[in-house]
Amino acid sequence: MHLQKISLLNYKNFSDIECDFDSKINCFVGNNGRGKTNMLDAIYHLSFGKSYFNPIATQNIRHGEDFFVIEGNFLLNGREEKIVCSLKRNVKKVIRRNGKAYDKLSEHIGLLPLVIISPADRDLIIEGSETRRKFMDGVISQSDPEYLHALMTYQKAVSQRNALLKYFATNRTFNADTLEIYNQQLELHGQHIYRKRADFLKNFVPVFREQYALISGGNEIVNLVYNSGLHEASLTELLSANLERDRALQYTSVGVHKDDLDFEIETYPIKKFGSQGQQKSFLIALKFAQFHLLKKRTRTTPILLLDDIFDKLDEHRVAHIISLVEDENFGQIFISDTHADRTEKIIKEIHQSYKMFPL
Repeated sequence: MHLQKISLLNYKNFSDIECDFDSKINCFVGNNGRGKTNMLDAIYHLSFGKSYFNPIATQNIRHGEDFFVIEGNFLLNGREEKIVCSLKRNVKKVIRRNGKAYDKLSEHIGLLPLVIISPADRDLIIEGSETRRKFMDGVISQSDPEYLHALMTYQKAVSQRNALLKYFATNRTFNADTLEIYNQQLELHGQHIYRKRADFLKNFVPVFREQYALISGGNEIVNLVYNSGLHEASLTELLSANLERDRALQYTSVGVHKDDLDFEIETYPIKKFGSQGQQKSFLIALKFAQFHLLKKRTRTTPILLLDDIFDKLDEHRVAHIISLVEDENFGQIFISDTHADRTEKIIKEIHQSYKMFPL
């Protein structure tokens, strides 16, 4: 799979721009503030229907304008796919595939597998559990529509249960039968999500460890540990045991929406005990493992986006990553960097076709 062409209208800092891409390597170069990361985000938008960097959709519209349009022409498994993502203020976002709008944006997820490596990934280590759950859910959802459906249904049930708990507290009332309706939904979909996550990690961790060893060149043992209350009890049991606590808090305090991933190096939290270099290698290994697992499960080579990777890593790690990217297992790659000469010098060592896009 590769992206042949993209055109942007009123997207972030771009008023109107069009680019025709090389099927292998494409480099966006220029000073900070010119839109290199925005161009990568537009490509991400075509795959996921949302921004990687800004969850508030309307803030991706160019200042002073009322709408944006992103249009991409892909070659996917020998056939052409035209994807258009558009948003107008106060109107629901629309994604069209070959002229036909999706009924649900979630139906688009997984069509165009993509992996991004960005300085923002450090949030996976320093932020709370929600960030790590989103990473895990994002990887699984790209190759498993049933999982995505279960996740969305579960999250809706949590919101409804929370609203009911607040209603009970505000009105000083309680109805166990009504609450049980949502408990049953959480049990059904929560157990499915839990099993899928556990199965995913069983397959993901060995690939992740292999990638870490290749990137770091070190012998440290790294690990991802799935932390879930469902290890010890069913969700029904957890909800029952925490009923009074949930009523006091007015929200659902247990369930798979509270799961976490522990990032470990030599059995210790990498946040506290990993060096900066080890943390960077850890994060890149996560994304490369995501790439390889997605490729295997979707039978399509994902697009790889590398945002400011040369500025954030030392030359040894960059050279190592480039040597991995040179492998024929990789497909189309997009890179952003502030130094055109540096980028071109490194890219020439790969012996693949490439294009440079000064911004």
